[in-house]
Amino acid sequence: MAKLTREAVLAALSTVQDPDLHKDLVALGMIQDLEVGDDGAVTGRIVLTTPACPMKERIQREATEAVAAVDGVSQINFTMDAVVAKPTTPQGDRLPGVKNIIGVGAGKGGVGKSTVSVNLAVALARTGAAVGLLDADIYGPSVPMMLGVASARPAVDEDRKLIPIEAHGIRFMSMGLLVPADEAVVWRGPMIGRAVQQFVEDVAWGDLDYLIVDLPPGTGDVVLSLSQAIPMSGAVVVATPQDVAFADVTRAVRMFGMLKIDILGLVENMAWFHCPDNGKDYPIFGQSRAPDHCAAMGVELLCRLPIDLAVSPAADSGRPIAVDAPDSEQTKLYADLAGAVASRQEILNHKRAKRSELKDFFRVVPS
Repeated sequence: MAKLTREAVLAALSTVQDPDLHKDLVALGMIQDLEVGDDGAVTGRIVLTTPACPMKERIQREATEAVAAVDGVSQINFTMDAVVAKPTTPQGDRLPGVKNIIGVGAGKGGVGKSTVSVNLAVALARTGAAVGLLDADIYGPSVPMMLGVASARPAVDEDRKLIPIEAHGIRFMSMGLLVPADEAVVWRGPMIGRAVQQFVEDVAWGDLDYLIVDLPPGTGDVVLSLSQAIPMSGAVVVATPQDVAFADVTRAVRMFGMLKIDILGLVENMAWFHCPDNGKDYPIFGQSRAPDHCAAMGVELLCRLPIDLAVSPAADSGRPIAVDAPDSEQTKLYADLAGAVASRQEILNHKRAKRSELKDFFRVVPS
């Protein structure tokens, strides 16, 4: 029998594709520290592009099966790891340690956008990602209460930058941490612009895989200024099932398009209520047509979240549902949402990198 070689193992692994990026693991550089022993033992790391990868188990299983089919293999041990690469993003050097900035917006208020932002950030952090959350709702900063840090005040480091508050595994900053809770923020455009600049440039965010930005509702001057000032890698839009809500969503999607911000997808919140007394589901806001609306807008439907009676009390207590009830169905849905958002962002980053490579190619190739 021929001796087992590293090349034979790599050839087998090159038949396994990343389901999202549609390239093989070897070409993507996901196989690290590969060792092939004289006794046929194969060990190595499979390094994913995000710790929130929803296909983690599938990739590990297919890689193991591919190597097991190679003659001479006696044992296989692949450990799973993840490194979020610095993508080709619009932020340039303004936030050098932040790899992805994901805005969460809505065409109107009252759809649960802040609840989605908070629990999405917590769900991403629970996968092992380094996550920050910026509450950019200047006039109505509700997230400090939802995280249980309403009375906290950020310190300043030696470089005179604000140090984010840490809560539930994420780094957090909000206007609500800078002004008294009972004080109204009655600012106009220039002052808001300065506040946004401070949040972007004067906060010591450190190294982050994802910075989730809870944007103000609507498509007015404030959200436009914020969207232009905060260089986003992608955006998630939140809506409720009513047709009138989706009319506002259409305007939000168009706004992001005008600002050259790619939409990662839509979250339909409060899609139904599951009655524990009779086990029936009730569409409180009417029968959902979210798939039809998303298809018409060319936007992916990322997740449908039901009304959960535990969500509001958990938020009021300063413990988001993803923290307060880690084994609940709602938390599992947020984990799925985190995987979908991370997956969509990585696909988008990969496409941008390919476009950048093509631009560089045509820049150096003589005409």
